[in-house]
Amino acid sequence: MDTAQGKTILQRIAGRRRWTVLLLVSLPSLWLLLFLALPYLALFVQSFLASDELGNVVMRPTAEHYRDFFAKPVYYGTLLYTFKIAAIVTTLCVLISVPLAYVIAFKVKRYKELIYTLIIVPLWVSYIVRTYAWKIILGREGILNTFLLYVGVVDKPVEAFLYSQSAVVIGLVHIFTPFVLMPIYTAFEHIPRSLVEASKDLGAGRFTTFRRVVLPLALPGIIAGATFAFVLTLGDFLAVLLLGGPDTLMISNVVQNLFGTSDDRPLGSAIGIVMLIIVLAILETTARLERSYGSVDTRGGRPLGAKA
Repeated sequence: MDTAQGKTILQRIAGRRRWTVLLLVSLPSLWLLLFLALPYLALFVQSFLASDELGNVVMRPTAEHYRDFFAKPVYYGTLLYTFKIAAIVTTLCVLISVPLAYVIAFKVKRYKELIYTLIIVPLWVSYIVRTYAWKIILGREGILNTFLLYVGVVDKPVEAFLYSQSAVVIGLVHIFTPFVLMPIYTAFEHIPRSLVEASKDLGAGRFTTFRRVVLPLALPGIIAGATFAFVLTLGDFLAVLLLGGPDTLMISNVVQNLFGTSDDRPLGSAIGIVMLIIVLAILETTARLERSYGSVDTRGGRPLGAKA
């Protein structure tokens, strides 16, 4: 085979590789364009269109929907309430996940993979099924009320278990805890055990070792897990619909009503765009925090380069 033939074969192989790479890149890009970018663009355009008294879209540019969102307490008040619920759910998920992930990563020697799998098994079950399960547990004739009546704690079913803020928080914590535990457990697993052993050899107790060595190194995972719980709670509407009462309304339920019952799509689009901006800001902030804590000084539990 002469040099010319070799070059020709190499050019053909390179051409095929280019077409393969182009195909692999173009298909996901086309998918994102059709089902993510264009819908958000349509939502953005629709948010600046006027609507008549019946909620029909009028082809007249306006920013009144954004003004209504920030001027009417029913909208920004619901957003603040949603932040409150998201903060409670995130805090509880982190408080449950950190000690659980720590025990699995550092204390469990046998069947570690089995225990971890059992914890994330709920992710394999439908979201709706898990929500309905809590509705059955907390209902007037549910498992919890039946048990309390059987042991004589109450003489009649407790109505307050279901259709309340507490029921929504319990359901969301159960649903989102596996999402929080996974990155935290991964962070614990990647901590060099030699650092923990060195801390103990230098006389540090368990709590000091956890506070000054383990926790700083696991902070990126904790931040990632907390971000999952907070953002997912902001966008949830089904658990609130099934477990919450008339006084439990989150911002996603408002958007759902505007696109459904109220049929005011421009206002719903405006709220959707505001929520998108908020979520992007949260993701950017937490990404910066993860990067800043990605490398820590285990002598003081501080990011490298931070002042003492």
